[in-house]
Amino acid sequence: MAERVTDAGSVAGVSGAMSRLATQAAAVGFVAHVAAWRRAFAAQAGQRWALYLDQPGAFAAALLGAWHAGKQVVLPGDNRAETIAALRGAVDGLAGDLPEGLQATSGSPVSGHAFDWLALSPDDTWVTLFTSGSTGAPMALPKRLAQLDGELRALQQAFGKRMPADVRVLTTVSHQHIYGLLFTILWPLAADRDIPQNRLAFLEELVSQCAADRRPAILVSSPAHLRRMPAGLDWPATQGVLQAVFSSGGPLPAEASADVLRLAGVSPVEVFGSSETGGIAWRQRQYHADAWTPLPGVAWRLQDGHLAVRSAHLADDDWYVCADRALPTQDGGFVLAGRADRIVKIEEKRVSLTAIEQRLGASPLVREARVAMIATAVGERVGAVAVLDDAGQRLLDEQGRPAVVRALRQCLAGAIDPLALPRRWVFPRELPANAQGKTTEAMLRELFRHTVPAARWVAADATSAQADLDIADDLAVFDGHFPGMPVVPGVAQVDWVMALAPERLAIPPRERFARLDMLKFQAVIRPGTRVRLALAWQPAECVLGFRLTSDAGAHASGKIVFHPVAS
Repeated sequence: MAERVTDAGSVAGVSGAMSRLATQAAAVGFVAHVAAWRRAFAAQAGQRWALYLDQPGAFAAALLGAWHAGKQVVLPGDNRAETIAALRGAVDGLAGDLPEGLQATSGSPVSGHAFDWLALSPDDTWVTLFTSGSTGAPMALPKRLAQLDGELRALQQAFGKRMPADVRVLTTVSHQHIYGLLFTILWPLAADRDIPQNRLAFLEELVSQCAADRRPAILVSSPAHLRRMPAGLDWPATQGVLQAVFSSGGPLPAEASADVLRLAGVSPVEVFGSSETGGIAWRQRQYHADAWTPLPGVAWRLQDGHLAVRSAHLADDDWYVCADRALPTQDGGFVLAGRADRIVKIEEKRVSLTAIEQRLGASPLVREARVAMIATAVGERVGAVAVLDDAGQRLLDEQGRPAVVRALRQCLAGAIDPLALPRRWVFPRELPANAQGKTTEAMLRELFRHTVPAARWVAADATSAQADLDIADDLAVFDGHFPGMPVVPGVAQVDWVMALAPERLAIPPRERFARLDMLKFQAVIRPGTRVRLALAWQPAECVLGFRLTSDAGAHASGKIVFHPVAS
């Protein structure tokens, strides 16, 4: 929250916001909510509190309440169990939508005006955020209120003139990260704009909201959403409503930028930066192509080919050297020339993960690719996640997964050491992304745990289906079964049936599993085998029959019996 914008190019700090809001009739409910959180936090011992709330308005009130109670706020990027478990030793308590999290109570009917809202100290008020984890484990980044103030001033100076006074904010990103915190919470409040009521999960919601409410709006989004804009939506409803579309969290492909301009009528503003540096620069491809313009107050230079920056957004006045390479432009900006190599060692040989990604990305079969180090039976090795282009998808559909893997391995052969050739491959339709549009290392590792082969369905009706399964040698089911002689465990074969059958047949959920009947394993399944899965569903008896065969003969068969639905 911040004081009212005095003009389009400047904004006061966040420190005195509550004393101003406490005098505004329209803000009574919000001030009372902040006051309730202030009471709740003030009653608790300990200085460092983890805060997670999904709703932006509730989050803003809790954040300000904690700050005015003298607490240091820690913002986990999500509320997953493993995230919270890692936090517990570093904080004194949990608040909001966290296990046994502290909650604000209404208490007495005090409106909040009764509090003496002293200004927060910009240098003694702290929030700790975390890096996205896209290049490793998330790292904690403490930030002073003064740093956030500095970034708000830069944003207002760069973009404030294009914002009508009554503009509203729509968002697809989370405020638990620096981009969402600034753009959807602090900056709207600084400019006396309403913060968004909720986060949009789908672009269909954006279109419907613009159609229902024609007030001017801005969209705060990420490449994860903007590169998937369904052409069939009523995009004319957004034209004239959307005054600006912001994108950050990763590179926005040029074709996606063009889609936003064509469908929504505005060229998206891309903001380049990181959790460590805050915002660095911006561009609109319609006007600037690949060139980036530094944000006001951001100084930059090249240091050994790397981009180095200095600004009020940083913890000190030193130069921060980024992992990005850059080249200067004639108008004082720069273009990015790729990230510095991520170097790992495999059996004492240096391997560039960046070089592998770039080589895969250059293949006509691949739209985008990411690689990561994963644990295998022979130690840490490279795994590759490739989103296939149209040509790659056709090859996958027509010749199967082994043909795609062979083609991509040939693409890498000769360019990288044989030890660095990916040992496991995953071909998702899209890269997974979090609320900030980032693909994290944890998400990539989760993809490599795949145990079910991809199915190419060759026939299906209401009670039967057949599919071809290519049993790749990088399926996780081979881990430990058995070194030097890998085979598919029997339990994995049954799991394949349970996982794949719902794709074509209306079988009951796993929770209604009763027993296995007539289960037979006739021959082992080895890597490289093409297996035919045949399914027969008997709805009256709630029985699913299955057979796994190949050119070598029968491998397994049996019946899966489900509990019937109670009448």
